[in-house]
Amino acid sequence: MALPRRSFTTAAAAPPPLNLSSMRLLILGLNFSPEPVGIGRYTGELATWLAARGHQLQVISAPPYYPSWRLQLPFRNRYSLERYSRERSHGPGGLVVQRCPLWVPSQPTTFKRLFHLATFALSSTLPLLAQLRHPPDRLLVIAPAFFSAAPALLFTALARLRGRRVPAVLHIQDFELDAAFQLGFIAGGPLQTIAEAIERFFLRRFAAVSSISATMCARLSRKGVTSSRIWLFPNWVDCAAIEPTPSPAQPAWRQELGIPEHAVVALYSGSMNRKQGLELLATTAHSLADHPTLHWIFCGDGPSRAPFEASCTALPRVHFLSLQPAERFTALLQLADIHLLPQRAGAADVVMPSKLLAMLASGRPVLATAEPHTSLAAAISGADPCGVVTPPGDAAALATAAGALAESSALRAAMGAAARQRALTEWDREAVLTRFEQNLINL
Repeated sequence: MALPRRSFTTAAAAPPPLNLSSMRLLILGLNFSPEPVGIGRYTGELATWLAARGHQLQVISAPPYYPSWRLQLPFRNRYSLERYSRERSHGPGGLVVQRCPLWVPSQPTTFKRLFHLATFALSSTLPLLAQLRHPPDRLLVIAPAFFSAAPALLFTALARLRGRRVPAVLHIQDFELDAAFQLGFIAGGPLQTIAEAIERFFLRRFAAVSSISATMCARLSRKGVTSSRIWLFPNWVDCAAIEPTPSPAQPAWRQELGIPEHAVVALYSGSMNRKQGLELLATTAHSLADHPTLHWIFCGDGPSRAPFEASCTALPRVHFLSLQPAERFTALLQLADIHLLPQRAGAADVVMPSKLLAMLASGRPVLATAEPHTSLAAAISGADPCGVVTPPGDAAALATAAGALAESSALRAAMGAAARQRALTEWDREAVLTRFEQNLINL
């Protein structure tokens, strides 16, 4: 096995004092750019933004594979379980990405996913420990995968033995353990009790733990993390890049898909896997098959796409697309009149869908499935609702809400305006990332 090339090395025995205007940051996370959706996209944007602020960034990650669960080019042709690779970008600070080998299952199941996560935790430990020669000022661990928490804490302990304190922050994008048990992917009982005890042990040993919604932060408190070490670090959206004004490309989109000019478009765009509950959208589309103006666009990739698409083959107004590149994605968002956001019961408080923010920024209403008092329901409801929330698994309620939104352009306009305002107020990228940078400095 080829050893990874080390970066940021120095022959000096004592570390330099921390320059608060330019920190050396190490990010350990499974997913990273150029993955187009989910955690990889957000971690990539965070690293790029921090590097542009003058910080030095070292990233330890895997080759891109999500959401298709297949290694992307050029990694597909040259990557194996025996190879590492290294990338460097040039900018005001510096960004170095160490790619670590891992096993990617083509059809992920619960135990295949666990082995997949374990291979990354193992392969990433070597380049992580290599950083002990010149430890960073801060270590940021992105979960999932929680498997990486143990190597990260080992790193901070060894750094302390060498006379260098490296505060480690664990950022939780979703509670993968809770999701696995609550969605029934893993049976509960003694196994759940042991797993949750191990999770609490690790959570209490990070200098800070952040998550993406107030409800998820409250869950951290229930897991034993003290309030002084809990940060709210929501995902963000570049509101300047996603305008609610219809794109000039919209007529071309409609012509390409065969959608009439005055038809109402309901759009789902994102990864397609079990936790989304996409079968509910298929049932809803079938129940509204006779609606005269409602068209459905399902855009995405993942292990659930094939059965989802097969269940919709008889529907004339359903259109399937692969995930779109960034230059076409904004126009696709603006093509929608209604955004669809299904979630299975039990998922909405352990997984806060990142795709919601782009939906809100586009100034369109969101039709979501979530239980009351969850983060997702709170983000859409309120005095000025941004859309409609229906119970998970209730296809009849979802169909009724979709039909009502399709029939009322005034209701869609009012909810869309509220959605845009909420995105600007709570999730604009510059404000969110600036607060997080300041938290890192203060740590």
